[in-house]
Amino acid sequence: MYREHVTSVDGPAAQPAPPIPPAAPPPGPHGHPHPHPDWPAGVVQVAEPDRFTRFVVRLYERAPRWAVPLAALGCVGLGVAYAMISDPTRSAPDALPTCLLKLTTGLDCPGCGGTRALWYVLHADLPAAARHHFLFVFALPFLAYLFVAWGTQQAFGWKLPQLRISPKMIGGFLVAWLVFSVARNLPWAPFTSLYV
Repeated sequence: MYREHVTSVDGPAAQPAPPIPPAAPPPGPHGHPHPHPDWPAGVVQVAEPDRFTRFVVRLYERAPRWAVPLAALGCVGLGVAYAMISDPTRSAPDALPTCLLKLTTGLDCPGCGGTRALWYVLHADLPAAARHHFLFVFALPFLAYLFVAWGTQQAFGWKLPQLRISPKMIGGFLVAWLVFSVARNLPWAPFTSLYV
């Protein structure tokens, strides 16, 4: 029969402490952790975040909930202010800053005309905006609503109705953008009317 080893009248002797696992090994190539040969299967070393990452996480945790949407709104505001001040409709096509693809190849890139389209939208001239970048004008109301819905939920907890955009719709839009980007560079009518 099994007998417990008793050292006092109170009960059995304390069990020995489990062995301490060996120190974590240094990361492998490319900074990825690799399991130690003595560790149990499935144990992976997790790297400590660096000082900058800890600072950003701490800043995010302490910031008020409206800070991130306000920062994003500030970035959008800077883009709008740049379009308003620079008036891209009056600048030469090769004026700085310019599109590197257009400067080196003469081809319109997928975004060429977007700043001019934004300038015309801000001046309520939708036909001219669509002439410079039709897909930008088409996508702008959806992007604006998505931004407002995200920002108000982050800042105030308001839940606006969400747009249901499926992966197929996103894929279809990207294909349309690719076709538009190719068509606007074709040297035959009516595609030449898409040149910007």
